[in-house]
Amino acid sequence: MRVLVAIISRLPLAVARGFGETLGRFAYWPLGIRRGVVERQIQGAFPGLERSEVRRIARGAYEHFGRSVVEIAVLGRQSPGAVTQWFEGADDLTAFDEAVRAGDGVIGVTGHLGSWELTAAYFAARGHKIDVIARHMQNPLFDAYLRSTRERYGVRVVYDDEAVRQIPRALREGRIVALVSDQGVKGLASAFVQFFGRPAKTPRGAAVFAHRFEAPPMFFAALRQPSGKYWMHIRPIPIERGGDREREIDDTVAAYTRILESFVRRYPEQYFWLHRRWRRQPPDTPPELRDPAVMPAIAER
Repeated sequence: MRVLVAIISRLPLAVARGFGETLGRFAYWPLGIRRGVVERQIQGAFPGLERSEVRRIARGAYEHFGRSVVEIAVLGRQSPGAVTQWFEGADDLTAFDEAVRAGDGVIGVTGHLGSWELTAAYFAARGHKIDVIARHMQNPLFDAYLRSTRERYGVRVVYDDEAVRQIPRALREGRIVALVSDQGVKGLASAFVQFFGRPAKTPRGAAVFAHRFEAPPMFFAALRQPSGKYWMHIRPIPIERGGDREREIDDTVAAYTRILESFVRRYPEQYFWLHRRWRRQPPDTPPELRDPAVMPAIAER
């Protein structure tokens, strides 16, 4: 892998992206890696789509993921500030800048949408101190490689088994703490909230820390534009305080999940459909709202 990364990272960016797109397309067909899961989840999220449109979105999701992986390989060998050249603009940053100046830290929430790696790199390149909460990879060599790549472009990695101790310290220092909060993991504090009308297990961590330390939560997403460059989307996450803490935390989880869904509806090809988003659901979930990934194959239309 390191040899392949070394070769790819020396290619012109446009060529490298094209190579990644081709790899993604090959994974979709003929290899068909998790293709059934991807297509059934897309059909479940967008039940009115024709079969041809489901396939188009699925193929686009594989191509996007291939491009994104290659971009990280290229980014890891560039100067830390180079990532700003990959963006054509951003939403109004006024609310974000005010939150940073307040000094209480910021809870950044994103999902497996667009380029979550570039999202963190973007803020680091703008001079912000940012921590990313990450899980250990099963392969320790790849884990070390990924960590060193993130640190190269200015992102501090905090593993989830250190998060409870490290996040309060980071917020007191006024840092951004970024969490990818759209994959239900066994043993992780979570809430069941609606995602495309189906109950989905969703991590509560971002909401818990936002409430406990009164740090403003904001949703971030770096999304690819027709030009090939990215746009940084920023949305303040509505949050209520002063009532039932547990209910308010769950409401915050639902709020950032709604924001994520709104972007997935606009950019479905940029979501990571290979993950079974509805794998974990409440036991009383009605049959019609259960995990679409285990439903029968989609009928041809």
